[in-house]
Amino acid sequence: MTGDRDAKHKISGEVYERELLRLQIELVKLQEWVRSTGTRVVVLFEGRDAAGKGGAIKRVTESLNPRVVRIAALPAPSERERGQWYFQRYVAHLPAAGEITLFDRSWYNRAGVEKVMGFCTPEEHSLFLQQAPLFERLLIDDGVLLRKYWFSVSQDEQLRRFRSRRKDPLRRWKLSPMDLESVNRWDDYSRARDEMMAHTDVDESPWYVVESEIKKHARLNMIAHLLSTIPYTEVKQERVDLPDRTGTSGDYERPDRALYHYVPDYAATLLGEL
Repeated sequence: MTGDRDAKHKISGEVYERELLRLQIELVKLQEWVRSTGTRVVVLFEGRDAAGKGGAIKRVTESLNPRVVRIAALPAPSERERGQWYFQRYVAHLPAAGEITLFDRSWYNRAGVEKVMGFCTPEEHSLFLQQAPLFERLLIDDGVLLRKYWFSVSQDEQLRRFRSRRKDPLRRWKLSPMDLESVNRWDDYSRARDEMMAHTDVDESPWYVVESEIKKHARLNMIAHLLSTIPYTEVKQERVDLPDRTGTSGDYERPDRALYHYVPDYAATLLGEL
């Protein structure tokens, strides 16, 4: 019954694609504004495993310039990094002037997986909750536009997505032992999230919760909200005039094709297939 009820409230694929395209055009405008003004933007994507963070990041970035908009998805810290100030390795990925950094999980690992799985001590966790708002205030005071999104998903929907990944050869790699452990520790993660919110959902850098039971809705909601929080304007682009014809002298002779190693025409073997 839940699935039927949700289906009735889903927008159509046509509406989704049309609105996503409109929002992505606005994201391009935002990108050009950031680049022309030297603004720095940091966006954090957090939430439970399979909550839809990766899909949202993909839709945000797929039409943007990777030299301007970068994704930071850091692996587990190395031995050397574990001996650093906790925030140090994240600082290295912060944007320079005219750049946007999207963190696919961020320093809030310490408030979630590290807390729940025992990868940090209680003292380290407590210190993080004290320092995170201070760290973020330093970024904001220095002019960084910081946005924090928490993707929220129900336990039933998370499990359904895990099962879907298990059957899909293109997404099976997303299913890790840590993901499976999160199913067994649902309440522990809930308590860790609540504690994190209590300490770090502050006026200067609030958390914005994205209901992600329906992925397509979550993507549109998150992108529309991000755009609404940044006072960007459209930057006038210089007109690019293309020549009527290519500049050739007429005396160039291409070398024999037999001298090159061409990729076999695999596509030709598919001609005639439905």
